[in-house]
Amino acid sequence: MEEFHKVKRLPVYVFEHVNKIKAAARAGGADIVDLGMGNPDLPTPKHIVDKLVETVSNPRTHRYSASRGIPGLRKAQAAYYGRRFGVKLDPESQVVATLGSKEGFANMAQAITAPGDVILVPNPTYPIHAFGFIMSGGVIRSIPAEPGPEFFHAAERAIRHCIPKPLALILNYPSNPTAFLADLDFYQDVVAFARKHDLLILSDLAYSEIYFDGPPPPSILQVDGAIDIAVEFTSMSKTFSMPGWRMGFAVGNERLIAALARVKSYLDYGAFTPIQVAAAAALNGSEDCIHEARKIYKGRRDVMVDSFARAGWHVPSPGATMFAWAPLPEGFKHMGSFEFSRLLIEQADVAVAPGVGFGEHGDNHVRIALVENEQRIRQAARNLRRFLASAQQSMPNVVPISA
Repeated sequence: MEEFHKVKRLPVYVFEHVNKIKAAARAGGADIVDLGMGNPDLPTPKHIVDKLVETVSNPRTHRYSASRGIPGLRKAQAAYYGRRFGVKLDPESQVVATLGSKEGFANMAQAITAPGDVILVPNPTYPIHAFGFIMSGGVIRSIPAEPGPEFFHAAERAIRHCIPKPLALILNYPSNPTAFLADLDFYQDVVAFARKHDLLILSDLAYSEIYFDGPPPPSILQVDGAIDIAVEFTSMSKTFSMPGWRMGFAVGNERLIAALARVKSYLDYGAFTPIQVAAAAALNGSEDCIHEARKIYKGRRDVMVDSFARAGWHVPSPGATMFAWAPLPEGFKHMGSFEFSRLLIEQADVAVAPGVGFGEHGDNHVRIALVENEQRIRQAARNLRRFLASAQQSMPNVVPISA
């Protein structure tokens, strides 16, 4: 039977294959240390859960909610942007609550994309950045994920050679999967570039609060004039360990926010009201839980980088996000990220995410998620050491483990 048109435009989902391999290994009794999916394992802070429980006991909150988000939640998000970034937002016209940032991106793509519209998308990047537009009939042109001169050179080439001219540019810093960071100078250059070429900017800032070594990541809306052309997406999932709650936001340019709100009004009634009330309590409450989560992820990062290096796999230390972007070890580069990930599951009982799942330019890396505790990360390192030592015997190109 022939596939439907939109389904045919989507490639095989790499992570689905990895999940099947993990499931088969677990069915065989393997204890898999799962560093693959970016699924936060930390519990949602108690005061947020308590507010949900308190609110859900009121039957009036069980009715349909507001697609754009209840007023108190939109005001809380606007207040967060004021405190954190010094950006003033009108909660009525410049803030929309979304069912997670992923849904927000997908619905924004539906709202602004005409068939054949060209979108400039980093490669590698989080899959919805590309496939939200592909499913909406758009055409993707890849640009480098790392901020720097080549980012602009590639974007200039795309603009010169694309017909029609690109509609929008996607940004993602701190980046999933690469953990690249952008500073305000880069954002200023991006805004100037977008204004010059009449581009819209869609910025994914889901990891704004998961940072370790440097200053807090900025918002592109801090740049003068950015709000005239840009919308930014944030999420409660990582900041407050609320992934299953599906609560996020789009903020910024009024025209783009209005388009998103109109599409959403046809598709959903918003998140369950008690979830929205609890999310507002999270944004208005103490930030101690954010600091604690950041401390935990930093500790895991440090343990992972150190213990994996001792095992023979040198992983660059990420400055932000809950991920490390790890080059395939010497001797394994020829096989690509999917085959290497399969080997790790089957021979080391460790799961990672193949870089190719984030774009073809990620195929020489894997993404390691910091979603297991420090003890389990050390266990993964021990498994890796045995795997790499064994591989030395059967694969002569593998670099020997250093003491």
